[in-house]
Amino acid sequence: MSRKKVFLTRPDFHQSGIKLLEEKFDVQYNPEPHDVSKDYLLQHIKGADALFCIVTDKITKEVLDAAGPQLKVVATLSIGFDHIDVDECKKRGIQVCNAANPINVSAVAEFTVGLLLAVSRNIVKAAGAIQRGEWVQPWIKNFYVGRGLVNAVVGIVGMGRIGQAVLDRILPFGVSKVYYYDVLSPVSAADEKGAHSTTFDQLLKSSDYVVVTCNLTEDNRGMFDSKAFSMMKPNAVFVNTSRGGVVQQEALIDALKNNRIRAAAIDVTTPEPLPKDHELLTLPNVVVTPHIAAAEEIVWEIKSTLTAENIIAVLEGRKPPTPVY
Repeated sequence: MSRKKVFLTRPDFHQSGIKLLEEKFDVQYNPEPHDVSKDYLLQHIKGADALFCIVTDKITKEVLDAAGPQLKVVATLSIGFDHIDVDECKKRGIQVCNAANPINVSAVAEFTVGLLLAVSRNIVKAAGAIQRGEWVQPWIKNFYVGRGLVNAVVGIVGMGRIGQAVLDRILPFGVSKVYYYDVLSPVSAADEKGAHSTTFDQLLKSSDYVVVTCNLTEDNRGMFDSKAFSMMKPNAVFVNTSRGGVVQQEALIDALKNNRIRAAAIDVTTPEPLPKDHELLTLPNVVVTPHIAAAEEIVWEIKSTLTAENIIAVLEGRKPPTPVY
């Protein structure tokens, strides 16, 4: 009896997961350590029982058609799953799994707070000031003076696992109030810690820091548009570690250029990678990082193992550890 086929879109996923799969299945993968091309994916996914992918892989109806009716599971190494046509998978009885786990959530949450502080306390700009030769006296009045979290109002858009983890990490800073907006409000776990559910508009109007940690859906795509930024305080700081698609990027650029908001710190953009000559990177009041909030050593090992365990469970007829639905 032939072994079931698992196709991996990259060869450089952490070996912890690959080894688990190789013990049980015929593992095949794109041999090049970069994003798999569409043509290669369509050709080599044929006959696969499982797909091990990552957020940069677009798993569309065309890909599912190419795989064939025996495909049972699409497992992504990411928490987000907007790159997968989930509705089409549901129609075909294909299980979709992500790699949500407590350590991954913690890594993204701590990076989110770090990114917030990096822009609000001018850490990145101040470090560059030394290299630019601007630090010419021991003490200079108003030299890269920033703003902290003490007595600040923080608004969190998306009070899921990551939103709650960000809440846990900002409360010890002495914030005065935390508002949150979530489509599933109220979130009892957040309420119990003192956070306040509110509308999206009210959150924007009230918050000194607007932190985005929601999943990207068709309902919230582009929700941060010109109107949203116009409702924010002029001294507000915008932080996004969710997906670039929740923001109309031109609207963000316009808000930053015209000082409608104070600053922004983002780990996600449109497109990705962002070209080095992109206008966003020319603005003095923004910190941009290359989608690395979850890039932590232990996290990568755990995510690879979890993705493999999801595949193994489905192919062996068991419930996977982290199903999307």
